[in-house]
Parts: sequence; structure tokens; C-alpha cells
Amino acid sequence: MFTGIIEEVGTIKEFRFVPQGAAITVGAARVTSDLKIGDSIAVNGACLTATRVDSSSFTADISAETLRISAFKQAKQGSRVNLERSLMLGSRLGGHFVQGHVDGIGRFISKIASGEGFEMSFDYPGDLERYLVYKGSIAVNGISLTISSLSKGIFSVAVIPYTLVSTNLNYLINGDVVNLEADILGKYFERFFQLGLKQDARSKLTAEYLKEQGF
Repeated sequence: MFTGIIEEVGTIKEFRFVPQGAAITVGAARVTSDLKIGDSIAVNGACLTATRVDSSSFTADISAETLRISAFKQAKQGSRVNLERSLMLGSRLGGHFVQGHVDGIGRFISKIASGEGFEMSFDYPGDLERYLVYKGSIAVNGISLTISSLSKGIFSVAVIPYTLVSTNLNYLINGDVVNLEADILGKYFERFFQLGLKQDARSKLTAEYLKEQGF
């Protein structure tokens, strides 16, 4: 479990495809200070397991499923990646609950100055539409952000200067792909709703019941 508050921007030192996915080595200084083999670490929002660690880098395996669903398919040496170690009990939750389970990839569209910060827009796959909510949370390359506008196929987020310079959002150019993870609350609500509709009259979770409660 993660918070979407990026600790460090690392650099891909090596990326290679293997029969069951890929292996990635990332150069980093801060997150490696107490990272151990077997620990979870979010790399651009994808939860990976460290398989080798030294004082300046770590290596992790990427499963075939993660490779299929994420932007890692286009990863290359020298690319900058957002890094976050897993949440510790007792830590402050500054962002939102991020699982590190990428739902799909989006594409960077534009960055427009807005006040002291920027409004950044991305497209998103159609199957994520049901999870996106205006003023709701979304993880973009592992960064906890709030949706500031939402339309068919496109969402925007307000990015403050600190977040821009402290993450790899600062390096995006038009057309770059990013990992997206929708808020887990929407996924659970959808599942409960689906099961409620399938059950018999003993269940109160029906379309009529939800309408009566103001949903």
C-alpha cells in the first residue's frame, strides 16, 4: 500500500525484457537507504518487489501482466521514474490509498499555466471512465492527484509547482504515456453494487434502494 506522495525521482539504468516479463534497474539514493530485498516499492505507480539492492540502485522484476497493462512497455534507459516506498504503520497519509495496481495507461496531452501552478491533461481508456469522479483522486505515474475537470476520454489535474519539480511530470512531453490507477473506493462500490443486483430480495442493495437514498 502506498500514498501517492513521491519520495524520489530515479533514473532507469537498465531495462530488459525476459521470457516472463521484464527486469528493471533504477538508480536512486534516498529510497535505497533502507530498502531490502523482498520489499515493495512503487515505480511510476506500479508495485514491484526489489530483487537486488545496493547503496545507489535497486533491481526489480516486472510480471507479464504488469508489463501488459502498464507503460513499462515503452520504458527505456535514462527515463526518469517516480519512486515511493510502501506505507508504514503510523505514517501520515498525505495523499490517498494507492495500491500500486495499474489499471491502464493514459497519454499526456497538455500543460497550461493556472495561477502559480499548472493544469495538466491526460486521456484515459474507456473502461476507466466509471471510476473517475470530478474532485476525486487518481494516481498518475504513482502521484496522488485530484481531478479538476473531467470529460469524455480526458481528465485534468491541478499541479502545484512543488509537485511538478519533485516528480517526473516535469519531464513529460506531449504524447508520453503514463500509468493510471483509479481510486480503490470506486472499485469496491462497483463490486458491491454488482453483487447486490444479482442477489435476491433479501439484499437491500438494489438500484431502487440506492435511488431512494439519494444516489
